[in-house]
This record gives sequence, C-alpha cells and structure tokens, in this order.
Amino acid sequence: MFTGIIESLGKVREAASRGTNRTFWIESSISKELKIDQSISHNGVCLTVEEVKDDTHRVTAIEETLQKTDLESWQRGHLVNLERCLIMNGRLDGHIVQGHVDTTAVCTEKKDLDGSWEFRFEFPKKFAHLVIEKGSISLNGISLTIFNVKKSRFDVAIIPYTFEHTNMQSIHPGSLVNLEFDIIGKYVQRINSLT
Repeated sequence: MFTGIIESLGKVREAASRGTNRTFWIESSISKELKIDQSISHNGVCLTVEEVKDDTHRVTAIEETLQKTDLESWQRGHLVNLERCLIMNGRLDGHIVQGHVDTTAVCTEKKDLDGSWEFRFEFPKKFAHLVIEKGSISLNGISLTIFNVKKSRFDVAIIPYTFEHTNMQSIHPGSLVNLEFDIIGKYVQRINSLT
C-alpha cells in the first residue's frame, strides 16, 4: 500500500523483453536501500524488486501489467516516479494507493501558469463513475486532486515542488500516464452495483 507521495525520481537504465514479460533496471537515489522482494511503486505500478546492484534495481512486469499500463513504452532514459510502501506508524499525506493501475490516460493539454502548471487528461469513459470533482487520483503514482471533471476528462494542478521532483516535467500533450482510481470509490461503486 502506498500514499502517492513520490519519494524519488528514477531513470530506466535498461529495458528488455523476455517472452511476454518486460524487465527494467532502474537507477535512483533509493535503489541501494531496497531489498529483494520489496514492493515499490513505479509510476503507480506496484512491482517487486528482484535484484539490487549499486544504485540500480531490477523489476519485471508481466503481460497483465503491460496491458493495463504504459510500461510497454518505457525505454532507456525514461523518468519513473518511485515510492516505497507505506509504514503504518506515520501520517498518510496523500491518499490510499494500492499500486494496481486501472487504466491509462492521455495528456491533451499542458498550461504553464508562471508558477504552477495545469494538465488535462482524457481517459476511457467506462471509468467515469469513479472520477469526481475534487476527488483523489493516482497519476503515475502521484496523489493528485482532480477538477474540471467531465465524462471522460479531468484537470490537475501541479505545484513547483511536484513538477521538479516527479516526472510531470516530462509529460506533454500525447503522453500516456497510469491511472489508479480511489479505492474507496471503487468499493462504494461495487456495493451499489450489488443492491
């Protein structure tokens, strides 16, 4: 379980396909502190650390993960938001994030507001019931508040700290991002569908 508060920005050093899987070596400031079998959020995708070497760690995404995320497009140099799992004796600064990506969205607009940035994203309409005005969303693993919500789009505002310390700096119109909708909203929707 994660909070959506990004801890480190990593960079893909190697990406290789093996059968239906895709393996990545990620370089970051926290890689040397990681342990084998540890769950780490990579752009909002929960992946297991398989190996650690110096300032890099290796993870593998299976076919199911590749179909629901943007990991298939990751190449050498790609920036990745990283977060270690939640320690249950601290504050929950973002919102509850599982690292189980629901779908992807496409950036359709980016505005530089001379001190902050606004991004617009389009997502599949079938998830519209999970997106609410001023609700939480995990976008590439970042806990964000959404606004200007329409049937298949929403906007997010990014403060300078988030822009500088995450891969939002590399998101432009046409960029694909990972979305995880709020877990509480998903449970409420499921309960309502059964009544």
